[in-house]
Amino acid sequence: MSNKLFNEFDSVSAKQWKQKIQFDLKGADYNDTLVWKTNEDISVKPFYHADDLKEHAKVSNTETTTWKICQSIFVADVKRSNEKAIDAIKKGAESIKFIIPSEDISINDLLQNINPESTPLYFELQFLSKAYVKQLTASSNTGIYIHTDIIGNLAKSGNWHHNLNDDFSKFEAITTHTKQAAINASLYQNAGANIVQQLAYALAHANEYLNHFENNKDILPILEVTFNVSVGTNYFFEIAKLRALRMLWDTLAKAYQANPNCYILATPTKRNKTLYDYNTNTLRTTTECMSAILGGANSINNLPYDAIYHKDNAFGERIARNQLLVLKHESYFDVVNNPSDGAYYIESLTNQLTEKALDLFKNIEKNGGFLKQLKDGTIQRKIKESATKEDQQFDAGENILLGTNKHPNAEDKMKHELELYPFVKTNQRKTLIEPIIEKRLAEKIEQERLKTES
Repeated sequence: MSNKLFNEFDSVSAKQWKQKIQFDLKGADYNDTLVWKTNEDISVKPFYHADDLKEHAKVSNTETTTWKICQSIFVADVKRSNEKAIDAIKKGAESIKFIIPSEDISINDLLQNINPESTPLYFELQFLSKAYVKQLTASSNTGIYIHTDIIGNLAKSGNWHHNLNDDFSKFEAITTHTKQAAINASLYQNAGANIVQQLAYALAHANEYLNHFENNKDILPILEVTFNVSVGTNYFFEIAKLRALRMLWDTLAKAYQANPNCYILATPTKRNKTLYDYNTNTLRTTTECMSAILGGANSINNLPYDAIYHKDNAFGERIARNQLLVLKHESYFDVVNNPSDGAYYIESLTNQLTEKALDLFKNIEKNGGFLKQLKDGTIQRKIKESATKEDQQFDAGENILLGTNKHPNAEDKMKHELELYPFVKTNQRKTLIEPIIEKRLAEKIEQERLKTES
């Protein structure tokens, strides 16, 4: 294509654009009128320019054309879970995530007629057992991914599986065998952490494992790390978040001479999902999946619109799967690699999130590391502060959830739809540390509305 047309025009600097905007504002202050600040303390401008980048944007190494549609299955009944997985694969799922609650689950029965070499399988084990992991990996040399995250379990439950030494001993045995590790970063987002916190905590979380394997020069270069990430509805920021995560991991891994590549399994957040006007959840998850794809997630595990109040059901899962099928095969979200590369706004956000998260990560390490700050409650307190701020913005109507705190439908009745308890459960139990609790923004309003339903 000829550049003759463009050569006829002089380039315009960011300063010149700003001066023109300031003139058109007729005396109104540029910063007060057009610049807004996020909870991450990032000032969002009305326009972005090449001048905003310190250097030319680098080409990212992600391949958006290769992302996979994933479906999550909690294995309560082995036969039904096997049939469900086979049916999901027939209907478009390209990978399956099995959540395994105990060692009683028969691997052979669960994986009957499923080929992990053509359909990657992720296993989230809610227990520690090297013997069970060996059985899992014995079925195939490729396509089996074990998500073992003892620190994630501690952060979520408040307790180790057994104790620190025993958990790390078993974790090391499992990881040495599989050459895989996983980081449950979704917990921080669902509990209300802002994006900078999510990135810094995910990095500090991972750093505890790198520290543990620091002297194991055999495993670090080949260790495959998976980040389980929740994606919120702040579209461009969430794209930048996943890009920043890869940059941060690359920096940290290279410091340990570890494998700088990571795998990202993304799921829409639960934090903004609502009980009332539940169809809006489908709109939210669609844009969240779009952010995940454009941000470079390897697999997307969509959240059904009714996941917070209905048990697993074929209709909700079909809709969730079809959203991804539409994005991939009808919206062409599998055609262009790295589509967000070079976009000034996204590049600027990526750089700012990376820098702020790296600063917070360094502060965590300076003050003893992630485990120490979990033990003394610093991480939990910081997440609570962020969540409280977000709650206040929601209560004030600054953070809007359509159908809940904006344009609610008074005729909407949900009391008889509840198959699951959709609110935070408070179980009195003894824990080693204060657990990080996931909580949705709409819970308070929803509880009040349920009380008044006739």
